[in-house]
Amino acid sequence: MLRRIALLGLALLLSACETMQVTNDYNPSVDFAKFQTWAWKDPALQYQPNSLMLKSDLTEQRIMQAVSSGLDQRGLRPAAAGSKPDLLVQTYLIVANRQEQIVTNYGYGGPWGGPWGYAGGPWEGYWGAPMYNETRNVVYQVGTLQIDLIDAKDGKLVWRGSAEKIVDNSPTPAERNAAIHEAVNKILANYPPK
Repeated sequence: MLRRIALLGLALLLSACETMQVTNDYNPSVDFAKFQTWAWKDPALQYQPNSLMLKSDLTEQRIMQAVSSGLDQRGLRPAAAGSKPDLLVQTYLIVANRQEQIVTNYGYGGPWGGPWGYAGGPWEGYWGAPMYNETRNVVYQVGTLQIDLIDAKDGKLVWRGSAEKIVDNSPTPAERNAAIHEAVNKILANYPPK
């Protein structure tokens, strides 16, 4: 029974964290209307940590396709071969371990009088079952997809968006693709900034 309560607390914590956290930042002095074309900055996708366990050509293809589609929906077109783009685009896939402490309280130390059951005694407030806590450390992985838009003329970052979510290891390629497209769409929803 106690284990079920602890697992319920863990499930509630993780479900509360499952929503995607999206953030954006940009240079407010930049006129974003001037940007019409883009190209990938080499490397198009950087991994942090730079690990063989994280790197995947399939993931890279999904991210690049989703970003390309998202930029196209916002009126940005790939620069023609041999011409200089207005924006350079670089993405990052960051996976980091996070830790949460879950404290579960068991028992009840209710305020129903002293140890002999009468109110007003010297031990009032100590009646009830003993109360104890169980503290668990839960380690989980959080994945962040970050998209940087860089002014190709001066090489300065003009816009950055990121989405963060608990890594759930989607079991099928279609689910992985859908998760990446959802993240990219949410990140680019605030481009151009208003």
